[in-house]
Amino acid sequence: MAYQRLIQIEFNHCDPAGIVFYPRYFEMLNSVVENFFADVAGRSFAQMHLAGAGNGVPTVKIGAEFLAPSRLGEKVLFELTVARLGGASAEMQITARLGAEQRLRAQLVLVWVAGLKAAPWPADMRDRIEAFMNDQTKESGA
Repeated sequence: MAYQRLIQIEFNHCDPAGIVFYPRYFEMLNSVVENFFADVAGRSFAQMHLAGAGNGVPTVKIGAEFLAPSRLGEKVLFELTVARLGGASAEMQITARLGAEQRLRAQLVLVWVAGLKAAPWPADMRDRIEAFMNDQTKESGA
């Protein structure tokens, strides 16, 4: 099953036409990723970044397709799946939709860093992300 987060489109997300200004989608994507790490991988961004060891999961690659506009007041469902988990990286796919209509499709690559350098995933995080991936595979029937 995909990780899901419902985000209401607020005034601060919109341009004067009342639709999401595209850079704001990147903030929403980061919010989905941040909550995924807290809820699924077992480490919040606060735990990672404030530990003082230069840990974190910076985004090293991102691509997005803006398929339809989202408007002020709408509640858009974001769904995150993990396409690949490497030694130090993870490729994630996020879609945003309102009902059946896809609004956004994005691909991200994040890297675990320790001491500000790419490093192998900590075992506890790797185990939790792999379990999530196994659950999403079972759910999709693959």
